[in-house]
Amino acid sequence: MFLVFDTETTGLPKKWNAPLSDSDNWPRCVQLAWQLHDSKGDLISNHSYLIKPKNFTIPFEAEKIHGISTDLAITIGKDIDKVLKLFISDYHKSGFLVGHNVKFDINIIGAELFRIGNSIDVFQKDVLDTCTELTANVCKLPGGRGGKYKFPTLIEIYSLLFKEKFNEAHNASADVEATSRVFFELVRKGVFDQSVFKGYPDLIDSIGNDENKPISLLGLKHLNLKEESEKIKKNLVKEKNEVNKISEKIPQELKDSTYVHLHNSSQFSVLQSTSRIVNMVNKAGEFGMPALAITDKGNMMGCFHFIKTIKNYNNNIEKGSDQSKIKPIIGCELNVCNNHLDKSYRDDGFQIVFLAKNKNGYQNLCKMCSIGYTDGFYYVPRIDKDIVEKYKDDLIVLSGSIYGEVPRKILNVGETQAEEALIWWKTLFQQDFYIEMVRHGQEDEDIANEVLQKFSLKHNVKIVPTNNCFYINKEDANAHDILLCVKDGEKQSTPIGRGRGFRYGLPNQEYYFKSPNEMKLLFKDLPNSFISVQEIVNKIEEYDLAREVLLPKFKIPLSFHEKNKLSEDIENDYLKYLTFQGAKKCYDKISNDLNDRILFELSVIKNSGYPGYFLIVQDLIQAARSMGVAVGPGRGSAAGSVVAYCLGITKVDPIKYDLLFERFLNPDRVSMPDIDIDFDDEGRNKVIEYVIDKYGSNQVAQIITYGKMAAKSSIRDTARVLDLSLGDADRIAKLIPNIKLKEIFEKDEKKLSDDLRNEDFGNVMELKSLSKGDDLQAETINQARVLEGSLRNVGTHACGIIITPDDITNFVPIATAKDSNLYVTQYDNAVVESAGLLKMDFLGLKTLTLIKDTVKLIKYKHNLDLDIDSIPLDDSKTYELFQNGSTVGIFQYESAGMQKYLRDLKPTVFEDLIAMNALYRPGPLEYIPSFVNRKNGKEDISYDIPIMEEFLKETYGITVYQEQVMKLSQKLANFSKGDADLLRKAMGKKIFDLLNKLKPKFLDGGETNGHSREILEKIWKDWEAFASYAFNKSHSTCYALIAYQTAYLKSHYPAEYMAAVLSNNMNDIKQVSFFMEECKRMSINVLGPDVNESYYKFTVNDDNAIRFGMGAVKGVGSGAVNSIIEGRKEKKYNSIFDLTKNIDLRAANKKAFDSLVFAGGFDSFKGVHRAQYLHDNGDGITFIEKALKFGSKFQENKNSAQVSLFENSLDVQLNEPLIPDCTHWTTLDQLKLEKEVVGIYISGHPLDDFRLSMQHFCNASLEILKNLNLLINKELRLGGIVGEVEHRVSKNGKGWARFTLEDYRDSYDFRIFGEEYLKYKHFLFENNFIYMRIIIKEGWRDRETGKTGDPRINFLSFQQLQDTLSKNAEKLTLQFDINDFDDLKVDQLKNIFKKHKGKKKLDISFFENNEKIKLTMPSENYKVSISKELISLIEKNNIHFKIN
Repeated sequence: MFLVFDTETTGLPKKWNAPLSDSDNWPRCVQLAWQLHDSKGDLISNHSYLIKPKNFTIPFEAEKIHGISTDLAITIGKDIDKVLKLFISDYHKSGFLVGHNVKFDINIIGAELFRIGNSIDVFQKDVLDTCTELTANVCKLPGGRGGKYKFPTLIEIYSLLFKEKFNEAHNASADVEATSRVFFELVRKGVFDQSVFKGYPDLIDSIGNDENKPISLLGLKHLNLKEESEKIKKNLVKEKNEVNKISEKIPQELKDSTYVHLHNSSQFSVLQSTSRIVNMVNKAGEFGMPALAITDKGNMMGCFHFIKTIKNYNNNIEKGSDQSKIKPIIGCELNVCNNHLDKSYRDDGFQIVFLAKNKNGYQNLCKMCSIGYTDGFYYVPRIDKDIVEKYKDDLIVLSGSIYGEVPRKILNVGETQAEEALIWWKTLFQQDFYIEMVRHGQEDEDIANEVLQKFSLKHNVKIVPTNNCFYINKEDANAHDILLCVKDGEKQSTPIGRGRGFRYGLPNQEYYFKSPNEMKLLFKDLPNSFISVQEIVNKIEEYDLAREVLLPKFKIPLSFHEKNKLSEDIENDYLKYLTFQGAKKCYDKISNDLNDRILFELSVIKNSGYPGYFLIVQDLIQAARSMGVAVGPGRGSAAGSVVAYCLGITKVDPIKYDLLFERFLNPDRVSMPDIDIDFDDEGRNKVIEYVIDKYGSNQVAQIITYGKMAAKSSIRDTARVLDLSLGDADRIAKLIPNIKLKEIFEKDEKKLSDDLRNEDFGNVMELKSLSKGDDLQAETINQARVLEGSLRNVGTHACGIIITPDDITNFVPIATAKDSNLYVTQYDNAVVESAGLLKMDFLGLKTLTLIKDTVKLIKYKHNLDLDIDSIPLDDSKTYELFQNGSTVGIFQYESAGMQKYLRDLKPTVFEDLIAMNALYRPGPLEYIPSFVNRKNGKEDISYDIPIMEEFLKETYGITVYQEQVMKLSQKLANFSKGDADLLRKAMGKKIFDLLNKLKPKFLDGGETNGHSREILEKIWKDWEAFASYAFNKSHSTCYALIAYQTAYLKSHYPAEYMAAVLSNNMNDIKQVSFFMEECKRMSINVLGPDVNESYYKFTVNDDNAIRFGMGAVKGVGSGAVNSIIEGRKEKKYNSIFDLTKNIDLRAANKKAFDSLVFAGGFDSFKGVHRAQYLHDNGDGITFIEKALKFGSKFQENKNSAQVSLFENSLDVQLNEPLIPDCTHWTTLDQLKLEKEVVGIYISGHPLDDFRLSMQHFCNASLEILKNLNLLINKELRLGGIVGEVEHRVSKNGKGWARFTLEDYRDSYDFRIFGEEYLKYKHFLFENNFIYMRIIIKEGWRDRETGKTGDPRINFLSFQQLQDTLSKNAEKLTLQFDINDFDDLKVDQLKNIFKKHKGKKKLDISFFENNEKIKLTMPSENYKVSISKELISLIEKNNIHFKIN
């Protein structure tokens, strides 16, 4: 017999795999329906019962699905034990259990049987389920996991089988009838057959399998449960409506009460709120709110900014103003789940609002929020009730909106469980627990609120009215909805709802920052709830999050402690000791001046309270060097400290280069010193690991970064959600210059015109014009304005590291990040120091790795231990490199502009390099010509006041450095060191109030010293103009030193240096290509990879050529490379078999070998070319595979105990596979395969044969096409090789094509249409070499809108590139220095001309450099045929030429 049954329940289980004894997990049964059919399919019995609820209620969300209300079930329901007794009776008669997703129903019955103490095992019967992979393949509905079909719902399979709708789903009685019909139909169609269940033959004989006669309905009547529930509710609703008739007036008792929003999400609730903190605070101020809370979802990232913003708001309130100050309330909406450590299933928990009463409460909140990320993160950050109990002190708890535990359980589980949850929170937090009530105009909220009011009275828990605020103004609702779509990657056109085909979204526009009066109207029936709000505000103590920086305690060595037992200040004494020890190594003699400088710096460090900071930094740097990590010479103003130099923190002598300590640490106004440290980028992680080992992982963290929606990304994201076309979105984004949308729309036209270039101003005005329309483009722009600045994601700061004296969560909340193993602070770089954290910047500098690698190569190649810090700074060869501008690959000096100025300047001393580093930036750039002329004696050097020469002499009278301004202010006007630093800061940051205070002091002080006030005014004016650009000399000196070191290496060890440069750019193939060109210019050969010479990185071989690194070949990992290197330690490989016999084949797979074949890694093995390795003799196995199998077998035999006595006979036992005979790959194929695995052509370039044509007839390379707007109306001549080609047909039947053209530097995707396509399509096939002329035209103008589209390309002509020289060359001009021209040269030329007679003109050009004479004469006797052979001969004879 077949028992077909179905249940309706109070919801779904939390864990689907929980035991049936877990009664809290399994929902309650509220309806049970079943049919018993005999073996022939005939109906024997039919039952359907509602279950009378005992100790539970039916939640609203469940009622919405099946329509069974608690009242209906109480009215007509039966006791569960009576219903189960009837069911079990039929269960015993049956042989099969039938249902749709019936395992769930079996579990529900099993759980109910357990509750009444019945021990029947309901899983004993065979199950026939109409919701399985078998039925999924019948329905063939897409959307299943792993690309399979999804399991059908009952409605879906019913509609497919019977071609009619089934409308009564989720009424168990109707579901059973539908399921039985579906089951018997599947049997009739043979889907369920003998292979599925044994009773099939009897059943199919009875029901028949006539194709035209589907199983008919039994025709049973079913109670409409939703209608029945509605009838019962109707009277109750009428009564309530009479009681709750709303008047639109605020009751008198509420008019004078205040209101504060206690549940607010800011933009720090990533992609869930558009509310900026500053706007939220201003709105609260506008509404006269005495306080404001921040309760972001799961994080506290915005708390510091929140306090700071409110503080600024309060400080800006004028005395006597009516405005009231705002009290900040820090809170967080945390996800409280069942067990935060359990990640076996998804449990996002309930959203509970916590508010900190005071600083201790804030720290407890930090702890919980941090644990949510560090231990509990699973989809969302989570904590559990054990954590809440541990950190409950000084916290106020709101029960949460409808996603809080109590309301959620009311709606989804039942009132009994909801009440139990409320009692738990009330017991734990007593008077600090409040019921949060929200009224956004939603049915589910109304249902929950009714029960919450009942709970409030019963358990004496006060109610607080809130409005869950996700945006500031009601009109921002649409922008917020777009933001939610961005978060989930949805289109806004997708309907809001649950399940497949729907998206998440708020149901209405009521989630804005409402005014107090709006809230009073909403909750006027609960006047006491507003007293509760004020009660909460009164409980909050004001506190500040800013504090002094707390340094971790530095451990002084015991030996020093023992020697200095009487020391009262051990840290300062140890710092002094280390400094003078270092000074003895750094200086030949400690002079009185040097001694005074050191003591002065130490006293400032002591008074500022930062000796520990210097000790920590020197310890890190010492540890780094001992681990072999390269450390930079210093960075920023720290290089001005002699103490730092003596401690080894910096490598630049501040005395020698006149660098100022007060630029680093102002003696008058103490601020945290900032020592940024450069490490080589490969060794940086070692230093971080050292810090973790020394201070503990719970005291070290990285700093979070907030990825915000910039102007262009907000446009593109909004466009994607609104389904604006990609082309329109791109065009709008391109109209935005490098400023915010806020500035564009808030600045007036004149201001924009002054600030922007003409082209940008035009674009901005077009953008403004578009925004005034009523189309999708206008909506995109206007909604993007609201979204701009929203947090899109979080990341980690590139170099910032935090070290704390204790567990970091005692100071700030922390989180985790995808790209870091360390914790990250939830506060960003802008505020971590203000929050009292020691921030250190550990920068990974690629140039230091480059220097380190070069030094290693020098040791490997020349067996020379080069100490890069001891090289002479007056090396003529190095300065020659700078003077020639040969600075490609030289740190900070490699741009084309810098090369030009270096050639002009011709630097001869290190100070010249320091100055150029400082000057080559926007602003001071204009001073370079004058600096160059003064250096070279072409311009007089003058000083406004003679004593200024002392400080300006090294820069030829031009103020270049901030330090010069500081020193001159001291010398000219008696400024203190502290005031001099203030002047530097005021000028650099344009702090006008401070400048106005300092100017009279400077003028008066200068006059006191006998200087003319008029001249002092001029000096001040010059400083004001230049000081905002003046550079930090300390920083410039440090980076000039690194640049000098790289230049020294390039000039003395060019091959080793360029190999290191290539190695350090291995992951950027364009850079590799660029530096390979530089190697060519330097006459250094770059050879492809070779298994006998290559290492992982680029190296230099015995012939002084650079050998490609195997690590640069795709598919060849470090394991394979190390295995190949290890195998050749004894001797080089002599064949592919020798290689496979000697390397660890587990580390090098077939893909690695294939890649090495393509890259030419085996070319050194004689007698085998690349094609042979990948050739198979018809057996489907390539030669390289056979070689690998041979090597594997050889090693297996070698390691085998059976043959250990016969090692010498191994070679005899295994025959090497025969090398197949096949043709070579074509040059083009070989090069293409090279490029496939390396990214560039190594052994040549497909265009090398056409170098002449490309050089003389192309006026541009493809990279110029990146910005077509700059090329309008210009004709370009381009050459290259055709890559991918697609010939297509448009909707109107016309042909067009898309093709890729590639030249030496770049590639470009072209599209060709219409007549041009028909004319030139025969040129468009892969690997064809073409030469074409194009012209760039302005885009088409839209007649309706007047908008101009993107520029378009017109094709003027195509040619085969191989024909270009013969078809386009009209004249050859040979150029000679008259002093080198003799009879021998004449004879030589005659012979060449005779061999290459033709019809093209020949000109001879003579020049004389000294007299600057040039004379060009046409040849009357000779005309030539301009060909590759002729040009080759001319080049061979070193003759300069030109082709027209």
